[in-house]
Amino acid sequence: MHPAVERLVELVPSPRPRHPRDWQAVEQELGTPVPTDYQQLIEAYGGGLFDETVWILDPACPDEDYNLLSATTERAGVLADLWETEPVPQQIRDTGARVIPWAYDEDSGAYLYWLAEPGQKPDEWTVMFNEGRGPLWEHHDTQCAPFLLAVLTGRAETEYFPELPAEVHTFEANDDILDA
Repeated sequence: MHPAVERLVELVPSPRPRHPRDWQAVEQELGTPVPTDYQQLIEAYGGGLFDETVWILDPACPDEDYNLLSATTERAGVLADLWETEPVPQQIRDTGARVIPWAYDEDSGAYLYWLAEPGQKPDEWTVMFNEGRGPLWEHHDTQCAPFLLAVLTGRAETEYFPELPAEVHTFEANDDILDA
């Protein structure tokens, strides 16, 4: 297991066993493999909300708002419209990269994306953060699970997530939140 996923499970125990995902079907629909650390994160937790702030998108979530595949399609359209009037981030413009959402900030509407550059393997993808309701982007030269761990523990070098770290870490599964 990826070290950051192991550390997350120690920090925030998974509430119950998760159901395995059909990663081959996910990757076929997405048009690309997904990073191993993300797969392990989903296998450990499923989709849901860490520390009432970071919502992990799940390819098996029946609610489109929290589904990785639906969010990818929706965000591609939103970003295409946005980039007609606002500058495309340098990391994307200069390399022809693609961004794929994997999580978002529950409070601000900001999204966390993988920066998928041409020729890179998914386990080499890094994190892009977009403030959600504005043009500002941050690039983080790390994978999604280490970035999530850094955010939850207050070690992420970002101006965002000011409410973290939480005194007590929590995880609420989509199954619990969406059935409520």
